[in-house]
Amino acid sequence: MKERELMELAVQARERAYVPYSQFKVGAALLDSAGQVYLGCNIENAAFSPTNCAERTAIFKAVSEGVTEFTALAVVADTAEPVTPCGVCRQVMAEFFDPQMPIILGNLKGDLVKTTLQELLPASFTAKEFRSDERRD
Repeated sequence: MKERELMELAVQARERAYVPYSQFKVGAALLDSAGQVYLGCNIENAAFSPTNCAERTAIFKAVSEGVTEFTALAVVADTAEPVTPCGVCRQVMAEFFDPQMPIILGNLKGDLVKTTLQELLPASFTAKEFRSDERRD
């Protein structure tokens, strides 16, 4: 699937966002290794901390279906520059994404930036932190 096609699906997912407080809609489209796409939007809550970002919604939908191998993610919002994932989303990505997997960031003007998790979160906390033989010193 082409980057622009994946981004268009993220734009469509953005329209489903539930954002009565911030009015800041975000959409995500996550491509798995079999070619299936999982869409996500942000879902707000009056208590704020239970709010879920679009990226995590897409990831959790896929994982809840038994999928944990991904090949690309697109994220979009109505921002001046291509939107970037929050820190919590970056940490969730570190749990499931290859550090070099393409992450396409965009805005509604059509601007795109292609990056990777390695670039977004260079020193992520992962399962290797629990294994003494792989810990960083």
